[in-house]
Amino acid sequence: MYTSRNRNCSQWRFIPRVFRRAGNERGQALVELALSLPILVTLLLGAAEFARVVYASIEVSNAAMAGVQYGAQNPNTAGDTTGIQVAASNDAQNIKLGTTTVSQACICSNGGASTCQPTDCTGSNIETILTVQTQTTFDPGIHLPGFATTYTLYGRAVQKVLQ
Repeated sequence: MYTSRNRNCSQWRFIPRVFRRAGNERGQALVELALSLPILVTLLLGAAEFARVVYASIEVSNAAMAGVQYGAQNPNTAGDTTGIQVAASNDAQNIKLGTTTVSQACICSNGGASTCQPTDCTGSNIETILTVQTQTTFDPGIHLPGFATTYTLYGRAVQKVLQ
């Protein structure tokens, strides 16, 4: 039977040699850094590029919202297409805004269809719906094979015109 009093200490003599060998691994951290640094830089650049795309898409959407808010003030501003386009481009100062499209539709306040004629809605009011659509072309700083070189971002806002 093997007990703690009968233990042979010679079998544990290899432990100091193991620790001495572990101390001789100079440069291991440098090699690990050299192997992992390209992956870390790629992740960082990918995150930055994704943030740029998200920022540009928010700008395009906010420009559409600014245009529709300007146009929805009253029926006169709803017909001011140039003013709506200027309001949209003024809101998107950090990007080059492409086309801004303005459209109007009418409905009757009781839910019926209307062609925006005063005689369309008997017994109810005509409500004008203003839609502003914006777009821009985004060119990413990093071009990867298999992916598009430019992306088109769209913004859209819809609001009723105040009467």
